[in-house]
Order: sequence, then structure tokens, then C-alpha cells
Amino acid sequence: MSSDPPGTEAAAFVRVNTAIETPSLVPEIKLHLASAVTPLWHATEAILAQTQLPPPYWAFAWPGGQALARHLLDHPELVAGKTVLDFGAGSGIVSIAAKKAAASRIVAAEIDRFAVAAISLNAALNDVAVDIESADAIGSAGDWDVILVGDMCYERPLADRLVPWLRGLAARGAIVLLGDPGRAYLPEEGLSEIARYAVPTSLDLEDRTIRETAIWRLGTG
Repeated sequence: MSSDPPGTEAAAFVRVNTAIETPSLVPEIKLHLASAVTPLWHATEAILAQTQLPPPYWAFAWPGGQALARHLLDHPELVAGKTVLDFGAGSGIVSIAAKKAAASRIVAAEIDRFAVAAISLNAALNDVAVDIESADAIGSAGDWDVILVGDMCYERPLADRLVPWLRGLAARGAIVLLGDPGRAYLPEEGLSEIARYAVPTSLDLEDRTIRETAIWRLGTG
């Protein structure tokens, strides 16, 4: 039997431990967000011990996701009428922005069951339809026109798997956009900067109150 919490329990946990807020850079979007980092991390520890789920990254609007969402809302032609994958969707902020920008279909790829619950709740808050894929998407062929990746180059094992797969999708003609505030494992080659945003952040999450965050298009190398 799976040790993952049932969806209803995960959704209840999200509701109890968050408040409905609007991210500073994307006030058009409402999300279930944690108002403080430490209490939620502590509340999650007992469940983590039982379920081996990752920390609650889904409860915060990270700079890369905010910048990418802002860019989509300001430039809807990037995704309008297209099939879109939001990899590592977290709170779903990028997925919601893509749908508001008239993407024909948006798939939020997210393996964390709490994040899956958060995406569903957040999509409902914003009156948009988002399909969720809870299996590991890395390595899948897919037929997406656009792949969106917000703030996912923060650890080497993930980046080492993720970036070659994304390059392969770009080589087959997909548009791959990354929102990144300077994480350590952002690829050094094959990137074209298309926009830059100053994203207000919390000192609980980052080492500064503003993160300069770039939108990159990833090429084949």
C-alpha cells in the first residue's frame, strides 16, 4: 500500500497551513501560500517522516516561477493556442499564468502529492483548467509546443537529469523557457536571455529582498 496521503488529506493540509494571497510580481493570480517558512516546515516534518515526501516548496512563490508567470501574462503569444508543459509546477503559478494566456492545454508535471493538491486548489481559485501529471516526466517524449521550467536548477542531481532532456525537446522543435534567479546549476551554454525581472523575495527564503531573475530560452547546446 502506498504511504502517500490520500488526496483529500493533502488538500486539507494545504488549506490549514496556507492563506490565500497574491504573489508580489503577479497580483492577477491567487494562490494558497504559507505566510511563514518555519511553521509550515515544522508542521510537515511528522508527515515527511511517514511519507518521505519532499519539503513544501509548493507553498511559496519562488522568484523563477513568478518571473516566468509575469512574462507569460505580458506576452501571451508565447503560449496562446499551444500545448504547454510546466515542469516541477510547485504551486501551479506558471501553469495558471499559461492558461490565463490562452494556452490550449497545460500539463503541470509535479511528483509531490501535496503540490498536486495545491495545484488543484490554486487552479480552482483562478477558474482555470490544468491537467496534472504526477509521474516523473523526465525522459518522456511528449508532444508539447512549449516547456516551462521555473526555478528548478537548484541541485546538481536534478539538473543533470533535467537539462539534457530539455535540450532534446528543444532539438525536436519545442520552445523551452526557464525562469531562474541565478541558481547554482543553471546550464552555462545554450541559453538566450529574453527578459529580466526584479522579484521581491522574503529573507526567510532567500539571502536578499530582491532577486534579479532572468527568463532564458534553452537551445540544444
